[in-house]
Amino acid sequence: MVRKYNNYSRVYKTPRRPFEAERLDRELKYCGEYGLRCKREVWRVQMVLTKMRGTARTLLTLEESNPRRQLEGSALLRRCLRLGLLDESKQKLDYVLSLTVPDFLERRLQTIVFKLGLAKSIHHARVLIVQRHIQVGKQIVTVPSFLVRVSSEKHIDFAPTSPFGGGPPGRVKRMRMRQAQNKGDDAEEEDEAED
Repeated sequence: MVRKYNNYSRVYKTPRRPFEAERLDRELKYCGEYGLRCKREVWRVQMVLTKMRGTARTLLTLEESNPRRQLEGSALLRRCLRLGLLDESKQKLDYVLSLTVPDFLERRLQTIVFKLGLAKSIHHARVLIVQRHIQVGKQIVTVPSFLVRVSSEKHIDFAPTSPFGGGPPGRVKRMRMRQAQNKGDDAEEEDEAED
């Protein structure tokens, strides 16, 4: 008998009420504003946020001197600080409860590439990332939903292999250069024929 051990779980949860007008409008607004592919990307962020807030809520029920609250609470706050969700002045578990979905969507690589001015639009930013033009540090990242740390935000740039980053020309430019070269060769041959 073959057993199948799955080492993964669902990363999103569908809404309990599928046709709630207010929620549908809000999700559609997020998809347009942050250039998301589908609403599942919003639901994925909501699940991360739900888990984070749930952890903060359970830690807040413990007393402040409890070692579990001190250890896990500081780890949670450190994670929020590293991702840029909370700043230095808001290092309390109460502020974790006030986090929202746009706070997470602002930290996506796609949004940051657009805000840095590397892309003309939020949708262009997604295309650049998927087509391997963007690197974070020395690593090319092809995932638009990559959550950028504060420390690596200043290292986002075009990849050296990309035509935008000083690499070899792209397919269209190569084709146009070849056509221009062929036209130049044809013009030389006609000049020689006339002489």
